[in-house]
Amino acid sequence: MINNSKYAFVTGFLIFTLFPVFWMFKISLTPDRLLYSEGVVAWPSQITFDHYYAVIVEGSFPDYFLNSFIVSFTTAALTTLIAIAAGYALSRFRFSGKTFLITLLLVTQMFPIVMIIAPIYNVLTFINLVDSLTGLILVYTAFNLPFACFLMQSFFDGSPQELEEAAMIDGCTRLQALEKVTLPLCLPGIGATLGFVFTAAWSELLFALMFINRQSQMTFPAGIMNFVTKFSVDWGQMAAAMILALIPVCIFFAYIQKFIVQGLTAGALKG
Repeated sequence: MINNSKYAFVTGFLIFTLFPVFWMFKISLTPDRLLYSEGVVAWPSQITFDHYYAVIVEGSFPDYFLNSFIVSFTTAALTTLIAIAAGYALSRFRFSGKTFLITLLLVTQMFPIVMIIAPIYNVLTFINLVDSLTGLILVYTAFNLPFACFLMQSFFDGSPQELEEAAMIDGCTRLQALEKVTLPLCLPGIGATLGFVFTAAWSELLFALMFINRQSQMTFPAGIMNFVTKFSVDWGQMAAAMILALIPVCIFFAYIQKFIVQGLTAGALKG
């Protein structure tokens, strides 16, 4: 009885979670003339792939997808590398100003994003990085870095320091001990950090709208707003574009899912 209740709960949760994706997929296959004439139906009487053709061949969304992937992957890699170094330093070393640094990282998470858009825009303008993917990568990295640092610090705290000391006694330098002993133990944390940052950068809209104006530099969340015009919304193409946008994320998470699950579980157990 308990197992049946568990399966029923999981099944209900999956239906509740995946139903919006199913409905979006259904709209992407529905011809425009049937979107309103058929009303609310589980499946259209006719299907079409014209929306996917328009998005892939006729529109600029392949460029938007590529820009989003470049920004998201670069942000995730850069943030994770910096977070590894910072998290290791916060976990292993005692130095003057450590408490102040941790407090400063926490304080940066307290301000609403809309409150600091104007100063960030001024900074990007001064260094000539407005309307560029490089500027967007720097902004995303700066905003995701504090949480990533704390996340990596928690995994380094859970990694036995004695193993590093034993490796250094055997002749390894601290950097070699980090590379050969500690980092392999913290792979779940690295995977969790990559997944979190990649997802945050892939789905971010506000900064992409504020700092990118050229069509050639737009990311997917900003580019999808082009389907919303003054007089209408192209629901079919918008749904098709969003379904296509799920593919890179699914592939990425399929590759690192075991690290994410291990990382989240380990973080919960280690507090």
